[in-house]
Amino acid sequence: RKCDVVNRGISGYNTRWAKLILPRLITENTGADSIVAVTIFFGANDSALKELNPKQHVPLEEYAANLKSMVQYLESVDISADRIILITPPPLQEAAWEKACLAKGDKLNRSNATTGEYAQACARVARECGTDVLDLWTLMQKNQDFSSYLSDGLHLSAKGNSFLAAQLWSRLENKLAALPSLLPYWRDVDHRNPEASLL
Repeated sequence: RKCDVVNRGISGYNTRWAKLILPRLITENTGADSIVAVTIFFGANDSALKELNPKQHVPLEEYAANLKSMVQYLESVDISADRIILITPPPLQEAAWEKACLAKGDKLNRSNATTGEYAQACARVARECGTDVLDLWTLMQKNQDFSSYLSDGLHLSAKGNSFLAAQLWSRLENKLAALPSLLPYWRDVDHRNPEASLL
């Protein structure tokens, strides 16, 4: 009851494409003062191997430059760096993703080591820009068998989404704590006269 969550997740996109559409998603007229946090979560597609997935692949240095460009754009519309959270790509479970690729008639088109390089680049950009970073690639691999976090070796499973949500919440909690509730807790609504509580 404190914030609206606006999800702009776009399947299959990389930073090259996201950088171009960001100004359509968050404009100068969006009202930066009403934005508590913006997350930027790219890298799984950018890190696809060029020779096997040239459409989604973005070279490592361009990926870092694109992330930096998105942060700079947000700052240009008055969303300060302390409200931006970069999220690294999750690790890749190669055996499961290879099975998914083979089922579509493709070869394994990503590697966990390469994804790790993109995760490190994302963390580096966060340090350089002064934003927070959620290093999903590292955190998920602290659990030796991270495959349960992924539905097919690449995409997050329900458990992976819950893990991400818990990690993200720890970064958002302080930002939200001081905000007033826009609507009352349900026990505080006068059930005999709800208009008095809600309007």
